[in-house]
Amino acid sequence: MTSSRTEPKYTVPGLSVQDGGKVIELLRLRLHALNDLSLTLKHIHWNVVGPHFIAIHEMLDPQVDRVRAMADDTAERVSALGGVPAGTPGALVAERTWDDYDVGRADAIAHLGALDLVYTGIVESHRAALTEVGKFDPVTEDLLIEQLRSLEQFQWFVRAHLESSGGVLSTADAHTESQAARSAERDGGR
Repeated sequence: MTSSRTEPKYTVPGLSVQDGGKVIELLRLRLHALNDLSLTLKHIHWNVVGPHFIAIHEMLDPQVDRVRAMADDTAERVSALGGVPAGTPGALVAERTWDDYDVGRADAIAHLGALDLVYTGIVESHRAALTEVGKFDPVTEDLLIEQLRSLEQFQWFVRAHLESSGGVLSTADAHTESQAARSAERDGGR
């Protein structure tokens, strides 16, 4: 079996094999992050309770669909570059650099507080990957820009429930998903 982490034997025209390999490696974690995000969004969808249940339950399905499409686009880009996209749960768990989402059945506002931190992490890491690929691959750069546009919009949807009329987020001082969930729940989404 050929390792998916080796330099590709070919890549897209106009990109060196070495640069194609760099892009593949950057996209591996983006693919894992997107697959993880789609599962996390469904977890929240299934475990959200409280008076805001239906609004949040229905808000998340279009996000899941779009994030799954992003994962598919990312995997196809890896394949086009001559790589092997790793889409198995084992690869995701073995290679990810973050912990599992740690909020179970909870109030809608608590989940949104935690989800705000999830989105912050994925947006920041997407931006870091964008900075790297922007040095030599405008096609992947464009892919990541398009994804960031949606991810930042989804975070805005989440933050609209957590923001006071003065522009303060109830999760502003939280560093973990559990802290963010407690802060959001305590402040009632402001």
